[in-house]
Amino acid sequence: MLLEEVVKIDSAAALERLKSVVKRTPLEFNDRLSEKYQCEVYLKREDLQIVRSYKLRGAYNLISQLSQTQLNKGVVCASAGNHAQGVAYSCNKLGTNGIIFMPEITPKQKVNQTKMFGNGHVEVVLVGDTFDDCLKEALLYTEKHGMAFIPPFDHPLVIEGQGTVGVEILQQLPDVDVLIMPVGGGGLFAGIGNYFKQEKPHTLLIGTEPEGAPSMHEALKNDQPVTLDSINKFVDGASVKRVGSLTYQLCKEALDEMLLIPEGKVCTAILKLYNDDAIVAEPAGALSVSALDFCKEKIIGKKVVCVLSGGNNDIDRLQEIKERSLLYEGLKHYFIVRFPQRPGALKLFANKVLGPTDDITRFEFVKKTERESGPALVCIELKDREDYDSLIQRMKENRFDYKEINNDNNLFEYFI
Repeated sequence: MLLEEVVKIDSAAALERLKSVVKRTPLEFNDRLSEKYQCEVYLKREDLQIVRSYKLRGAYNLISQLSQTQLNKGVVCASAGNHAQGVAYSCNKLGTNGIIFMPEITPKQKVNQTKMFGNGHVEVVLVGDTFDDCLKEALLYTEKHGMAFIPPFDHPLVIEGQGTVGVEILQQLPDVDVLIMPVGGGGLFAGIGNYFKQEKPHTLLIGTEPEGAPSMHEALKNDQPVTLDSINKFVDGASVKRVGSLTYQLCKEALDEMLLIPEGKVCTAILKLYNDDAIVAEPAGALSVSALDFCKEKIIGKKVVCVLSGGNNDIDRLQEIKERSLLYEGLKHYFIVRFPQRPGALKLFANKVLGPTDDITRFEFVKKTERESGPALVCIELKDREDYDSLIQRMKENRFDYKEINNDNNLFEYFI
């Protein structure tokens, strides 16, 4: 499909349609990030949207334009969480019923929120390990029951609705220089990018994807959408195996730069936003802020908007987020250590190997026989990543046989 053949996308008109339903979210100046990156950083707080993400915009924009006959039959969607909540809220608001397919790995918080926003108008079906798995089931169900399918990103009216985020940004900060947005299936970037290319074409538009799910990056490299063999599902709101055909076309036209962000870096951004700014961001929501380090030279002196796309983060994931952040920042290291078979070896390790601010946070001995112990799994946390070299040097000087397993995927998965 050529761009000329695509149904006209009018996000300004969509905003008028949505004004009584969605919240006009604030565009907040952030002192901490502005000082750090020597520019003006503003956060578009879609985490403060009614369903705590921008997804309501696209879902309602499409569902509200279905015929009464279609509304009477009900709607179906597939979602990792946020689109599901937008569809659920829309079903309740418009008085239609919805069947919502979600991956089995979806955090309970998102499942419960979906049911709450649906208020009796939706049924949640958990199936498959990824969004793409549950999408297949949702499409089969839709065809079998003759219902309307509400795509999470690859539909002109969904894209048009997501683009209303861009309309608001331009109204709130007309002289924005740089706009950084997360990319999953591509609906948000397609909508905002399409609007900005028409209304303010000289704005630098940067897309961000999780390193473990580079679906748009690979599509751009191959000049067409491709299906990834596997993905890292941690950034669940932006991890899809294949971007949409329409979103790909629009993103290709609008993108100035595409950045891949390590999942550990996203975790660090989540923790900083929470600890320093009292903002609860989900992994996909923190992608744009995570990207600032990767384009810092380009944004000096500029007015930069980061779209904080959602805040549906399950508190049960906090320990995993901390772990991933510490590993990425070089502050947490796992070792297999063979302690010398001599008295006082453990005491020697504690007194001579550990630095004054190093801390053992995990220690597991494997006992082989009554007289012989096997290697130990030791986790050491550092206060500063620069302390790592001296830690290794002290292990060598004191003749400890060790193997670090942080970068050995097989051993890491087996032990950790």
